Amino acid sequence: MLRNSESVEYNEAALLALLNLSVKDEGNKKSIIDAGALEPIIGFLQSEKASLQEHATASLLTLSASSVTKPILTSFGVIPLLVDILRCGSPQAKVDSIITLYNLSTSQGNLTLILQTEPISSIVTLLKSCKKSSKTAEKCTALLESLMSYDECRKALTSEEGGILAIVEVLEIGSLQSREHALGALLTMCQSDRCKYRELILREGVVPGLLELTVKGTTKSKEKSQTLLRLLRDAPYERSQLQPDTLENIVSNLISQIDGKEQTGKARGLLAEVIQVSMDQSLRRLHQRPMVCTPVDLSIAGGASTISST
Repeated sequence: MLRNSESVEYNEAALLALLNLSVKDEGNKKSIIDAGALEPIIGFLQSEKASLQEHATASLLTLSASSVTKPILTSFGVIPLLVDILRCGSPQAKVDSIITLYNLSTSQGNLTLILQTEPISSIVTLLKSCKKSSKTAEKCTALLESLMSYDECRKALTSEEGGILAIVEVLEIGSLQSREHALGALLTMCQSDRCKYRELILREGVVPGLLELTVKGTTKSKEKSQTLLRLLRDAPYERSQLQPDTLENIVSNLISQIDGKEQTGKARGLLAEVIQVSMDQSLRRLHQRPMVCTPVDLSIAGGASTISST
């Protein structure tokens, strides 16, 4: 049915049937490939009919979820075709394409193959157009986080209008997982070349989102956001004893560099929340600290007991 060139209906029915068979079934995924279905499925990625293109991309998405099939898909040259879908496919095909690319990127060597297709512009375009709390945004930022390890990808992102801003928006309003990927991408950039990327990141109003993560994020995101805040401030090194290297001092320094009343007001409000949370945590630690009696305490107590008995 897949190879029937005279019937689009047969092709669509076969694609959907194989798609359903491969979902959450590792054995079926391998059987579908062993039966020779991969070549015609990949062929439909270049179909002029949107429905065939969408069904084929969805089929590859399910097949790419298996660690066994990822190298096989790569060997068939699917990565450049998926990036082509990302550039000019239908909206649904683009969504399935980015998820498939992310799945394949976790297999050794595939990230380099994705890099060679120059995908940053297409990923950013999709990220800008999608809902920032969606699964699509999560996979876009996850793939961007991995790609930011490469200098050419960092350059490509900064040359895209609104590229860094799109990541900052996910940092602010995305799902928790998306926010962690967005944070990771920005942190990787700043760690690779602080002088080059610090101003570009600050300019997009990243501080409020980072402050919120220091209060409400996971343990991992709290640590990463504090690290990025330290990298973003004026002086990248430890401060003197007169100005301790506390989160409050770091953020106060950053707030003084923020343009715009709205962003400054939001950052100051979040800073107040950070300080309050820090005070609450300190009080809890004091209350939980066990009472320790020193020898001096014991001798005083003993003396008091003797005096009262006389």
